[in-house]
Amino acid sequence: MTTAIRPLDGVTVVSLEHAIAAPFCTRQLADLGARVIKIERPGSGDFARGYDERVKGLASHFVWTNRSKESLTLDVKHVEANGVLTRLLERADVLVQNLAPGAAARLGLSFETLHERYPRLIVCDISGYGDSGPYRDKKAYDLLIQSESGFLSVTGTPDEPAKAGCSIADISAGMYAYSNILAALIQRGKTGEGSRVEVSMLETMAEWMSYPLYYAYDGASPPPRSGAAHATIYPYGPFTAGDGKVVMLGLQNEREWVVFCEKVLLQPELSADLRYASSSKRTAARGELRALIERAFSGLNAEQVVARLDAAGIANARVNDLHDLWQHEQLRARARWVEIESPAGPLLALLPPALPDSVQARMDAIPALGQHTRSILIELGYTPDEIARLQSAHAV
Repeated sequence: MTTAIRPLDGVTVVSLEHAIAAPFCTRQLADLGARVIKIERPGSGDFARGYDERVKGLASHFVWTNRSKESLTLDVKHVEANGVLTRLLERADVLVQNLAPGAAARLGLSFETLHERYPRLIVCDISGYGDSGPYRDKKAYDLLIQSESGFLSVTGTPDEPAKAGCSIADISAGMYAYSNILAALIQRGKTGEGSRVEVSMLETMAEWMSYPLYYAYDGASPPPRSGAAHATIYPYGPFTAGDGKVVMLGLQNEREWVVFCEKVLLQPELSADLRYASSSKRTAARGELRALIERAFSGLNAEQVVARLDAAGIANARVNDLHDLWQHEQLRARARWVEIESPAGPLLALLPPALPDSVQARMDAIPALGQHTRSILIELGYTPDEIARLQSAHAV
């Protein structure tokens, strides 16, 4: 049963954000009911607004990460900006920023400075490498962190590394920022004190790289790049059926290997073959096993292969493209698509995953640049004449 109350109703988030990591974090806070005031540069705004024009003239990244927010244009370097920021932070519960290294501190927005004035304020700083160490001042973008964290060393083919097709380093940083802001809000409820959440993109990706790190423990050889196949478990990956279509399948244990041999390949004797008697042995023999499996599949089309896999209880999937994902019958059956508003008109959006069943996600409009500047300034106590003066001075 859903209710009209959301977990973060009444929580105000002020965000000095751009690109992906911080906007993805704050959009998820907005999904849970938080009021998110997004501060943007007058005239141009978040530079992610200009990444492309793929969604009815709007940028795909921006549409994804900025619904349910209010856009306030403010030149944070302007002499008048401090007064606006002060009034905002007096009412805020959370400040999020992913400005260039050191920029927030130069603006007087370090946690140490703010905590004295606003002891209940939670400050979340997102950066590439953290605020100490030899990499502190290096710029960091998603692809650079994928490279620096070793992700590219295990992703791609034996001949060439490949980046992830989505902004995985930004996503990892945004997810840790989001979850730990929630933890900080819970902690504040117990202590009455705000705290700092520092998110390093390198550290979040290093955490996600823990399996290959441990696989390469104490100087051991790392998992090889293996394309769309699993690097260390086999058979686990793409296989071509007789009609040329690709089926993705995965085996996790010895019981499944026996079932796969008996009910899918129809070659039960393989399960007793000592050359393939463990996951590591099958991985070492992946070349010959691949040929054997695809030979067994050569007389079947992809649907028949999937039917055998399903009947045997072996995990499998279609190799979908993005057009397939838009039309995915499972997402439709579970009513995951809803309509939201935007400056370009109605758009489809996915409901956020895994919310408590008592919570109805907030799915409000994507803001136009500066759409809420005037209303927010009035709320902060500025008079029409003062707002006009700020506008003429290009402060907002």
